[in-house]
Amino acid sequence: MEITVCRAADVAVLDQYIGSPGATSFHARRFERQERGQSTYLVAWLDGRPVGHTELRWGGCDDATVRAARPGCPEINALSVWPEKLRSRGIGSALVRAAEERARERGRTAVGLGVADDNPSAAALYARLGYLPLAPYVGRWSYEDHDGVTHECVEELTFLVKELVRTSPVQRTNADVQRTSGQSRGTQ
Repeated sequence: MEITVCRAADVAVLDQYIGSPGATSFHARRFERQERGQSTYLVAWLDGRPVGHTELRWGGCDDATVRAARPGCPEINALSVWPEKLRSRGIGSALVRAAEERARERGRTAVGLGVADDNPSAAALYARLGYLPLAPYVGRWSYEDHDGVTHECVEELTFLVKELVRTSPVQRTNADVQRTSGQSRGTQ
């Protein structure tokens, strides 16, 4: 499996394999936000096919309560693994870790995500990955279906946060460098 930042050409492939429920592409909207610098859209690939995705939103959660409780905390959003038979195989965990690494690279000290109150398997995954509850909130979004009808979606969620440990470059000694290069001073 490989995780990459979404490219323009990936949007059509995502729509083909992991479709959106409506007339407009969720993937295209996420890619547009990425192009504006508002997010990073990560895609998991297996054997040349997309099998998962998540969007790391740099501005954080849209909910005012969450934003007040944890200002400046980027949000991992729209995490999905598809088809369902590929779930529980580490793809979602890998996407979360890739998003965390992106946040660390930008100097962020924490990252958060929302989990639906009726999704205990996702909550268990996030707990295993070190995410702790911050605040309950209501998530809202909409989409237009293929008949032109707009659907307003409302979901009870809990925002979870993980403190990111900074990784520092490993200090390597001369002996370490020689061991990894397969040479020692005496054989050069």
